[in-house]
Amino acid sequence: MREIDGKEITAVVAKLCIEANRELPASLEELVRAGAKTETSPIGGPVMEDLCRNLDAAREMGVPICQDTGMAVVLAEVGQEVHIAGNFEEVVNQGVREGYTRGLLRCSVVADPLRRVNTGDNTPAVIHTRLVPGDRLRLTIAPKGFGSENMSRLKMFTPAAGEEEIVAFVAQTVKEAGGNPCPPVVLGVGIGGDFELCAQLAKRALCREASVRNPDPYYAALEAKMLEAVNETGVGPQGFGGSLTALAVNIEAYPTHIAGLPVAVNVGCHVTRHRTAVL
Repeated sequence: MREIDGKEITAVVAKLCIEANRELPASLEELVRAGAKTETSPIGGPVMEDLCRNLDAAREMGVPICQDTGMAVVLAEVGQEVHIAGNFEEVVNQGVREGYTRGLLRCSVVADPLRRVNTGDNTPAVIHTRLVPGDRLRLTIAPKGFGSENMSRLKMFTPAAGEEEIVAFVAQTVKEAGGNPCPPVVLGVGIGGDFELCAQLAKRALCREASVRNPDPYYAALEAKMLEAVNETGVGPQGFGGSLTALAVNIEAYPTHIAGLPVAVNVGCHVTRHRTAVL
């Protein structure tokens, strides 16, 4: 049994919160920069160039890429042979607290959804924990801005729904969102499971590297089909029109009930941020 001190987890979470907010994953940044060269619309092209300059400025000045530094989503894969010294949720939230205050990141979390009083330190985080084989702890921090999160959708299709209906649902979600989620977007699509697992699949898909396709050739082809359909909507960069509405579509699937076919679309903006560390 391997032991990990809670203070080590706190330090890593704090570091990841700051880094994730200042620099995009390399694969996603490459797609943004490539898009600046391929977008030809009279407004969309210059918008993509501005987005690239914004990435440069954030890196050079050590400031967040976006003013909405998000609600901290934590994906934790805990090895079954790991013992954590301390309360796991408490040490993770302490890391978020330290990262957001030390990094001078905007704190956007309210303590109660209806009474709306800001907690002042961006806690609590949304923590998803899975037990996995091994003696390691893998932590992914994904600061999620709500301009894009608010545009996400979930639909309980019947099993009679075909592939084309699902592709149309994904494209329509983006079309109706327009410029609100700061396109070009990244989409995480969850298919299967039940109501709540489907949404979690979409979130995990959104946190996958933008350059990594689903290992199942069928779903990899479906990702490509969805990406094409979304870009055909013409929403374009920041909603001003153009050929580049989405940078990537990632699908995660799971077995489901014979009577159901849940599909969730988690919308991410052009700065879909996440950072991972393994302890």
